[in-house]
Amino acid sequence: MRVDLPIIRDWIRPGAHVLDLGCGDGSLLAELAAARAVSGYGLEIDPIRISLCLERGVNVIEQDLDRGLGNFGDASFDTVIMTQTLQAVRFPHLVLDEMLRIGRECIITFPNFGNWRCRLHLAGLGRMPVSRFMPYTWYDTPNIHFCTVFDFEALCRAKNIHIINRVVVDTQSRVTLATRALPNLFGATAIFRVTR
Repeated sequence: MRVDLPIIRDWIRPGAHVLDLGCGDGSLLAELAAARAVSGYGLEIDPIRISLCLERGVNVIEQDLDRGLGNFGDASFDTVIMTQTLQAVRFPHLVLDEMLRIGRECIITFPNFGNWRCRLHLAGLGRMPVSRFMPYTWYDTPNIHFCTVFDFEALCRAKNIHIINRVVVDTQSRVTLATRALPNLFGATAIFRVTR
């Protein structure tokens, strides 16, 4: 099961109109449609993943997030979701602005590059970490902006974005005393719910 799915599912109200940016194979939207009766669309750029969305019955639009979201009107969705994609877009701060323009609330998840395992790996071996949560080598990674929990919170403060909820889980997908007390150090994945 996806690390973020139970948390996101709980944050989405039944019947919400949802846009999933970088929706991959459409599994999140399919689950939300089944569990919460949501309607909406996924945006994806990869043709193979688009085909998988269609096989699942997920409405999908082929679109490059780096080209903007101008084809969507202001407040046209209840919730805009972007899971594990923030670090892969060219201008994450602009995508975040667009998300908040078209959605009343936004849910963003990303790998926390401030995790102690990343720090230890880099400090001890002098090489970029490769793990189950970050399975790419430095030269083939889709990640172009390495972000930590504190980096994202600082961006929210700078843009006057209100953080409604924040959950940070460890490598075992658990919320622990350590991830609550020191999320930037012990968190592997950060899950934020934000609004203006």
